[in-house]
This record gives sequence, C-alpha cells and structure tokens, in this order.
Amino acid sequence: MEERVIEFKVRDAKTEKSLEETVEKALSQIEKMNYDAELQIKGIKKERIRHYSFAFEGKKVLIG
Repeated sequence: MEERVIEFKVRDAKTEKSLEETVEKALSQIEKMNYDAELQIKGIKKERIRHYSFAFEGKKVLIG
C-alpha cells in the first residue's frame, strides 16, 4: 500500500514563469519541509510514499 503527500499551489505570475515551475516548487516544498516525516515515524518506508503537487492558474491545473 502506498501513502501520498499532496501539495496544492496557485501559480504566482510574478515569481513563476509556468505551471511546470509551480509544480516543481510544490514538490521541492514537500521535500524541504519534510512533509512525509510523520508517515516515516509511523513506520512507513520512504519508498512507499508518493509526492504529488497540484498547480493551479485559473481553471488550468497541472499535476506533478
């Protein structure tokens, strides 16, 4: 069984050139902020944790 960590971000047109960049920032934030630490404390191996980011710009969405 896999566990998931999901980060949602709205694109900031002032600092991000594309939705792809927003997705990458969200994935980086998951790593940097160690959002999966609690799952690992519960004994879930890092290999079983999947990271997903949802980037929004109006009605557009990109999932990474």
